[in-house]
Amino acid sequence: MKILVITETFLPSTDGVVTRLTNSIRYFLKSGHQVQIIAPDLGVYEFEGAKVIGAKATRLFFYRSKKFAMPTKKIKKMIQEYDPDIIHVVNPALLGASGIHYAKKLGYPLLASYHTQVPKYADYYHLSIFKGLLWWYFRKLHNMADINLCTSQVVHQELIDQGFKNVHVWKRGVDTSMYHPRNYKEAMRKRLTNGQTSKKLLLYVGRLAPEKEIEKIKHVLKASDQFVLAIVGDGPYRDVLERHFQGTNTVFTGFIYKEELASAYASSDVFVFPSTTETLGLVITEAMASGLPIVAAKSGPTCEQIEDGQTGLLYDQHVEGDFTRTVLQFEDETLRKRLAKRAREEIADMGWDTQSKQILDIYQNLTGGKRTSYGEMDKGNEQ
Repeated sequence: MKILVITETFLPSTDGVVTRLTNSIRYFLKSGHQVQIIAPDLGVYEFEGAKVIGAKATRLFFYRSKKFAMPTKKIKKMIQEYDPDIIHVVNPALLGASGIHYAKKLGYPLLASYHTQVPKYADYYHLSIFKGLLWWYFRKLHNMADINLCTSQVVHQELIDQGFKNVHVWKRGVDTSMYHPRNYKEAMRKRLTNGQTSKKLLLYVGRLAPEKEIEKIKHVLKASDQFVLAIVGDGPYRDVLERHFQGTNTVFTGFIYKEELASAYASSDVFVFPSTTETLGLVITEAMASGLPIVAAKSGPTCEQIEDGQTGLLYDQHVEGDFTRTVLQFEDETLRKRLAKRAREEIADMGWDTQSKQILDIYQNLTGGKRTSYGEMDKGNEQ
């Protein structure tokens, strides 16, 4: 089968979408299928044998830390030259809008996957007036696809409520070999704690942006001297956050990757995830695989991944100060160790193959090959 992936983000960018996508593509290639990728031109033109075609990328005035590719008519020629059996548009918005349009116009089987809660982000950028328009835009794009995927049951229901059609859940995955408690390194712990290794190390990993609500963590550091914080990642909000956390026991590392990132997880004590706008939060799964208990909001997809009081603690974002009170419970080392053990056990048997096989089965279904039970598919995140 010839698979064409058109995506708004790809290597060398690192986020949950890219991680999921690269693991899926790797599985397709190992299964004997051909894959070609169209993505913003960031200097990567091959991925493990799959050709990457770069579309001209530029920085948007309101998001200077990342380059995006704009809609382009060139997508039509790219599709025709490759002549795929199936087209998968990942997170359609700009470049992906062209992919949706020409895939539909040329009559190719089309799947689209939804990964980012852009309409919800509008509240954090003082653009709430445009939320209705954003939902209309993304609904129009996705409803041109034969099948739509999202990454959690909660988002699945939300998209249905917003009028998205034929929506199904794409299962979770994580590399449980790379993300493992055995990757603890004393040198990494010294780096992340700024030498204060005896204190409890809170870890945040992800994009640094307003909607992530990272500022909340400062209240914990002010309330207790038992904690230090490491913030791993980068983004348009980094300068603001560095000023916000000035004078606290906080280390900013910027982006780190692969084995170094795995070591950062395993060398920490608690993973903190204040965001309430995620469609999944792959970093939660990576942290659990690394043996970290989680503190996250009692909302949306986080409730599908974290069992409150067993693999982590959930806070009520509507209650003033509840995030701080929840994190402070980890002053109790017995509680932290018990939840850390359960977190790893919960995720230990997960991998990427199951979710990759699921998406391959959907492709084959759309192209008239092996049939897939969509009823089974929608049980995706129950595993």
